[in-house]
Amino acid sequence: MAGRVRMSNVERFEFILLLIVVIVVLDLAARRLRLPPAAALVLGGIAIALMPGLPVIEIDPDLVLIVFLPPLLLAGAYFSVWHAFRANLAGIVQLAVGGVAFTTFAVGMATRWLIPSMPWAGCFALGAIVAPPDAVAAKAVLRRVSLPERITTLLEGESLLDDAASLVLYRFATVAALTGTFNLVHAVATFGFLAAGGLAFGGLLGWVWIRFMGMVRDRIVSITMTLLLPWVAYIGGEQIGVSGVITTVVAGLVVGWRQHDVFSADARLRWAAVWEVLVFLLESLVFVLIGTSVHAIVLRHMGTGWVRQDVFRPVAGIVAAVLVSRFVWMFVTEGLRVIWIPDRMRPDRRMFFGFVAIMGWCGMRGVVSLAIVLALPEDMPNRDIMQIATFVVILVTVLVQGTTIGWVIHLTGGGHGHAWGQKHYLSVSQARALVARMQENAIRELAYGADGQLIHAHLLEQYAYRAELAERFSHEQQALQGRQDAEYKMQLTIIDAGRAELLRLHRSGAVHDVVLHQLEHELDLQQMIAEGGLI
Repeated sequence: MAGRVRMSNVERFEFILLLIVVIVVLDLAARRLRLPPAAALVLGGIAIALMPGLPVIEIDPDLVLIVFLPPLLLAGAYFSVWHAFRANLAGIVQLAVGGVAFTTFAVGMATRWLIPSMPWAGCFALGAIVAPPDAVAAKAVLRRVSLPERITTLLEGESLLDDAASLVLYRFATVAALTGTFNLVHAVATFGFLAAGGLAFGGLLGWVWIRFMGMVRDRIVSITMTLLLPWVAYIGGEQIGVSGVITTVVAGLVVGWRQHDVFSADARLRWAAVWEVLVFLLESLVFVLIGTSVHAIVLRHMGTGWVRQDVFRPVAGIVAAVLVSRFVWMFVTEGLRVIWIPDRMRPDRRMFFGFVAIMGWCGMRGVVSLAIVLALPEDMPNRDIMQIATFVVILVTVLVQGTTIGWVIHLTGGGHGHAWGQKHYLSVSQARALVARMQENAIRELAYGADGQLIHAHLLEQYAYRAELAERFSHEQQALQGRQDAEYKMQLTIIDAGRAELLRLHRSGAVHDVVLHQLEHELDLQQMIAEGGLI
């Protein structure tokens, strides 16, 4: 980051520390006021940017992309619901590629109509910039609302994959705007190569990383390797000429799928704690920087009638085009899908329009749009208007959509009426009961000596009681959470039996990824207690 008023390295570091303090305060305020943290952070960033006496902070877009995007993409992919992601892959691709292309076209046409002097290529470049919903913004909003699995999977999957489509469209539109040439066949072929190359390289890199991590026994080195992976994937993909975004996402999916077999309980718990803090800081800094990034343009045009006369109407129209195009795309594509499914699985009219309303309103923009628009060449026609339009789109989608999505879900009954075609999974309590029963079976085989004498009566009683309680409450929403004080090494064998059963249930598709992570966390805690008792 650099400003018009030159800042020393010490001053930059102090400013970053100040931002972190502000982030903590804003997050606490958002929790107390029950606001989406993203909205509070963006407003806080704007307030910081407009404070008198502060230097103009200009963000290096390349730095934003390489620092923020890879770890946030990998974290999102790592915790993705794999079974649901794979089952809804067609819908995700339809949104991530088709939806981005349609929004790019719609915004480009609207921009040309509103600003006739802007070249066609520049109009479509702006469309590509504001087209992709953002993974960071979506995650920040979705964690505070309750949605059916299909909607959540589509939104999270779309936000993971649409960046590559947007970046390719932006690249070709920008070249066309600056050179006046465009080759559609070459653009489509390039997109296919970037996507396929990123898919292959990301899968290979994830597999290699898992192999290496399986051989590493030191937990500090293992955690360090997980921290390095997003940047290795992103930079490596870009260096070999494929999509760094897709490479990172695919590597994250592979590691997330195999981490249950590779990580020890100790490493997994520590890894989760490290990444939880890292992701919180990166996500928060992104939204604060979105707010501060408007400072330079505001100062450049402050006191002029340019914004009121030449910017307000076009920008309002562009924002409207962004919002409306998503609703149109969702209505058409979901309508076509519903037509082709069997009548017994077809939703009623209220469910259909509720789905369209929720999906259409969940289109928050964020870090990718911000980084791309800041990277616009200096000689790009209408550059200031494009930047202002992008900032306003980000602000409107984060502040307006992010703060009202809960109301839209409640109004449409989205928390209950959109589960058509979804697979039935075991609940947390049901899966916990099966795991507890398997642990009881394991201790029954190990509790007796060779002469048939009971030598581990305490453990047998403890796990039998635990299994009985889990079974008794397996149909209740609030299941018991097991608490154990382990004393003997044999408990590790019992925990391993439960872990094997849990992975069997997950691999067979009987339990959801969310249930897997929750019960695996409980087993990890049990194992840490058992291992601690042996020291």
